[in-house]
Amino acid sequence: MGLLDGKVALITGGSRGIGEAIVTAFVKEGASVAFTYVSENSAAKSKTIVQDLSTDGAKLKSYQSDASDFGQAASLIENVLADFGKIDILINNAGITKDTLMLRMSEDQWDDVINVNLKSVFNLTKHILKPMLKQRSGSIIHMSSVVGVFGNAGQANYAASKAGIIGFSKSIAKEVGSRGIRSNVIAPGFIATDMTHALTQEQRKTYEENIPLKRLGEGMDVANACVFLGSDMSTYITGQTLSVCGGLLD
Repeated sequence: MGLLDGKVALITGGSRGIGEAIVTAFVKEGASVAFTYVSENSAAKSKTIVQDLSTDGAKLKSYQSDASDFGQAASLIENVLADFGKIDILINNAGITKDTLMLRMSEDQWDDVINVNLKSVFNLTKHILKPMLKQRSGSIIHMSSVVGVFGNAGQANYAASKAGIIGFSKSIAKEVGSRGIRSNVIAPGFIATDMTHALTQEQRKTYEENIPLKRLGEGMDVANACVFLGSDMSTYITGQTLSVCGGLLD
């Protein structure tokens, strides 16, 4: 038996990086999984993920949807409910970076990051609450970052969006906790993804030296934390931020 047997999860940004690892871990633990991708470039990858993971008999479906669009978020929730019958777990994972120093940052670079990283969290949470309130249960997991806690030069837009997620999640936890709905945050540190693959060996070494565990994290490190917060092992945990950072945050 898996930790997520019988549960239905919706994961935004599930076609690559941390999102793909979460999809894989959830299927392994017995969940039925709906996940999103936003661009046509990710369509083929999403199809491959479905084909590869469905060999275990899992119910798995991908949806092209822009989480930053309020209307598309509403349609996504409706479609997943129609296809799966319920949603027990929502993981707000979609996110982007557009890094530059504040003196050089354009309004578009600010707006794009805030819309994809923070407004999308409002959009999906807004539309999932009524179904979860009706079933009197649910686990909402928001993907923040350690940068949202301690900031980072050249990432004011990203840090603001990720810090906003933490305050948002704590507020939602207080609003709907009495109805059996939990809201928590995961704050990853430096995780080996496509973005970190662009680092030079010297840059990677510098990061690793500052991490107590002396290594970058893997997508599955974050995915395993999502399994915990989505499962019945965490039914008395809400309004919390779980840092998955190798000890970078003390």
